[in-house]
Amino acid sequence: MSYINPVLSGWNPDPSICRAGEYFYLATSTFMYFPAVPIYRSKNLVNWELIGHALDRTSQLDFLRWKNKNEIFAATLRFHDGVFYLITTDVGGIGNFFVTATDPAGPWSDPVIVESGLFDPSLFFDDDGKVYYTRRGRSGIVQAQIDVKSGRLLEPLREIARGFVSTDTEGPHLYKIRGLYYLLAGEGGSRYGHMATIGRSTCPWGPFESCPHNPILTQRQVTFSPIRDTGHAELVEDATGKWWLFFLGTRNWTY
Repeated sequence: MSYINPVLSGWNPDPSICRAGEYFYLATSTFMYFPAVPIYRSKNLVNWELIGHALDRTSQLDFLRWKNKNEIFAATLRFHDGVFYLITTDVGGIGNFFVTATDPAGPWSDPVIVESGLFDPSLFFDDDGKVYYTRRGRSGIVQAQIDVKSGRLLEPLREIARGFVSTDTEGPHLYKIRGLYYLLAGEGGSRYGHMATIGRSTCPWGPFESCPHNPILTQRQVTFSPIRDTGHAELVEDATGKWWLFFLGTRNWTY
């Protein structure tokens, strides 16, 4: 398949992607804008159609109180047992929460509140029935098992990893591939030093062995480039078993 980047242009940062049947679904950040968290659909990972928004009514959140502040941070989109889950952070309000839908075009549920820690929450559904809630912590990545019916954490959060390359780690996503657990993270801040790093383990709690090629994606070493700030990545597997990496990037305004 041939394609030209960006596959989704415009202001669409922090992509999160999952596959359900023949379609891929992708969500991006919206910060202070309403309706919030657009949901896109594609069959080929290249051509994307906007089908709705996960947060589109005041019964979900009071958007009028924001007053131009960045409130809704990066979301993670997942599909499990016929249900779509979108988890994100209301920074100045209820904290980390998720909404659900059986149709990604909507309607989405009212928020299920998880907790009010830091941002970039993610969900991972293991094949043994356990569900893990992972997010940025004070000094690394923290995690706990979660009950996705109630949003209740089943245990205290505990740190599972520090940065693989730096001490500034965010945007964690946990995957299980061929029996191993992979932790994909964003590091180096969200601007010029941004990068994607990854580690693997035999256990979802780590310890995670850093990939010898970390960072696996970055533009931080490029002084002049039309694209920069690449990072905050997400993996998805297509129907043929191939894996694809989606990530944010910004255009260099001097080009």
